[in-house]
Amino acid sequence: MKTLVKTFAAAALITISTFAVAATDPGKALNLSTADLAIDSYVSVMTEGASQGVEKLFAQEFNQKIQGKSARTNSRSEVISFLKKQKGEKLNCSTHTEVLEESENYMVARITMKFDNFIKTDLVTLVNESGTWKVASSVNSYK
Repeated sequence: MKTLVKTFAAAALITISTFAVAATDPGKALNLSTADLAIDSYVSVMTEGASQGVEKLFAQEFNQKIQGKSARTNSRSEVISFLKKQKGEKLNCSTHTEVLEESENYMVARITMKFDNFIKTDLVTLVNESGTWKVASSVNSYK
């Protein structure tokens, strides 16, 4: 009888801890109901490797432009594939987000990531698609 009670207790504990982990995983339940929450999710994906559910964050027509010695453009699928490979990887940088322009269905924000030897600036455009905010484009530059 004691063994049976212990077995049920262990099973209940495992079930509860599984639900707790799922509830605290920021990638599984992306909240994109406001522009601010969407930009916070974007920063988490880019800097903390929170890549689960990342497909929901990017608009279908999303593209990323990287300005540097040679310009490069990455498609939505290329960016999502890269971010999934970076799952759990945290960047060693400080981040500052500044909203440059905002309306009911549109936001432009500048995200500055300061690393030890360089600064990455990401100009991000978000759009409201039927009540869900998504990242429509990203332009990166480096100093």
